[in-house]
Amino acid sequence: MRHSVVCRDPEVMGGTPVFCGTRVPVQTLIDFLEAGESIDQFLEGFPSVTRDQVIAFLEEAKNRLIESVS
Repeated sequence: MRHSVVCRDPEVMGGTPVFCGTRVPVQTLIDFLEAGESIDQFLEGFPSVTRDQVIAFLEEAKNRLIESVS
């Protein structure tokens, strides 16, 4: 059974999509990557997020993109 990497809860960050078990918005990772920062730099700044969560999120985003253009 696969667990979601991203959670939305109105009680956590007003419903902003966050990495499950954290208060770190997934948009923050996207912003880091857009700015040319590395995953390691993101993880240093947000230690409550695991490398596995980041990789799983990026894999899911990639799969959804590929599905949408197929």
